Amino acid sequence: MLTLQGANFSIAGKSILEGVDLQLSGRQHIGLVGRNGSGKSTLFKIILKELEPDGGKIRVESDRLILSVRQEMPDGDMTPRAFLLSQDVRRAKLLKQLEENSDNPELFAEIYDQLIRIKAFEAESRAAIVLRGLGFDEVSQNIPIRNFSGGIRMRVALGAILFQEPDLLLLDEPTNHLDLETSDWLRDFLKSYQKSFIIVSHDRDFLNDVVDAILHLKNKKITRYNGDFDAFIENYTLKQKNIEAYNAKMEAKREHMLAYVKRFGAQATKARQAQSRLKAIYKMKFIPVDQGDPTISFNFPEPNPILSSSILSYDSVSLSYGSEIILKNISGAIMSDDRIAIVGANGNGKTTFAKFLAGELRPKKGTREANSKLKIGFYKQDIFEKLDMAITLYDYIRDSSSGLIDRQIRAHLGRFGFQGNKVFQLLKELSGGELARLVFATLTLDAPNLLILDEPTNHLDIEMRESLITTLTSYNGAVILITHDRHFLNRVANSIFVVANGSVSQFDGDVEQYAKTAQVGRR
Repeated sequence: MLTLQGANFSIAGKSILEGVDLQLSGRQHIGLVGRNGSGKSTLFKIILKELEPDGGKIRVESDRLILSVRQEMPDGDMTPRAFLLSQDVRRAKLLKQLEENSDNPELFAEIYDQLIRIKAFEAESRAAIVLRGLGFDEVSQNIPIRNFSGGIRMRVALGAILFQEPDLLLLDEPTNHLDLETSDWLRDFLKSYQKSFIIVSHDRDFLNDVVDAILHLKNKKITRYNGDFDAFIENYTLKQKNIEAYNAKMEAKREHMLAYVKRFGAQATKARQAQSRLKAIYKMKFIPVDQGDPTISFNFPEPNPILSSSILSYDSVSLSYGSEIILKNISGAIMSDDRIAIVGANGNGKTTFAKFLAGELRPKKGTREANSKLKIGFYKQDIFEKLDMAITLYDYIRDSSSGLIDRQIRAHLGRFGFQGNKVFQLLKELSGGELARLVFATLTLDAPNLLILDEPTNHLDIEMRESLITTLTSYNGAVILITHDRHFLNRVANSIFVVANGSVSQFDGDVEQYAKTAQVGRR
């Protein structure tokens, strides 16, 4: 179906991919992993023939359909269901031919058989099933797309390629615009997908459930590992240990040879042997290994303890979005050691509830009482949109702080992996992951004792997510978390608040139990 041989690709003289080989045939469920910026999106564009490799060969069988979610979001008066049906060009073409050849029985029968083979007459029900899985009820399936937010329209775009069931499906972080419940539906869809897909995801539990092989993109090359993501980590770690052992042997040999050169290099009778050893030293090949990487660092300052167990309480609260009441008559309390996951379908009010807890949204009715010593750090979904990209990291921290001096600004940025001249880089030159680290650096300036994190993982690769998990588990404050990453929730949260039906309730169980309950409710 797909063959890449020795593919190279460069941007502005910078090499991104070198000698990449890839072959896909039959049914393969593959995860593509690698640090942000390693070239994963570039590889997808080459496969889709949106980019031409600088060297090497790419071959795609002519009758194979390869699809990825389009960059431009669907819009206009067309409904989600109509949009999905419109994307099946082959079906639309055959239906038109069927109508045009109604007076030609032989050709009519042949076209009709083709329509049966591609399940054309099941298309409307399949479209409805896909949309329902992605969170569209019967009413919302038939509302003009222009009425939906950007995130919901991205779901329509995802649904369009799932509906077409291509021979090769390319998915780049498909869960970023999904809630936990919809993410679980997509997980089940991909597990039973009868054709091939390559998925870029930084959700390790998701990868473990849906893939049977991992392509690791690193140092401009791809290495294949059979098995799920955990098997990849185990094999990769073992490989790194073997490399370290090899390099240690090479280093010992190099030191022994250097000692010989130093000892006998000046002696005429040994000079030739010493010169030979010196040439051998220059030819020695060391294999690069992973070292501690400051660019995945999260290191929160220690918050001041609050002696009272309750740090925030609310009673008989109603919250609105615009003129519409979203949540009614909610009451509860946040404790100093809470680790709370806020779950529920998108649109139910999770972000509204988070804004209220953070003190950014006044209730329509009811009361909110916070401990006088409470400091809150709030990571918002839209926080990137409000950043001034024309200033430096140093200026951003200086402007966000209350009188920090140069040494303190540098030290705080250093906690998050920004060191040396990096602190004078413009925000517009940073990657998504770097911007996320900068945001965390900003919201922890005052050492908050409550962190409210609304989808903090969307711009983080797997290594950075693991670093954030480790930091949060040792953080001596309360954490309130909204995320679709089940692995993240399992590692950080110890209680679950469900936002649904205009209310907030505590779920008696863990994340896995809630996910099963939610899936049953969606069927």
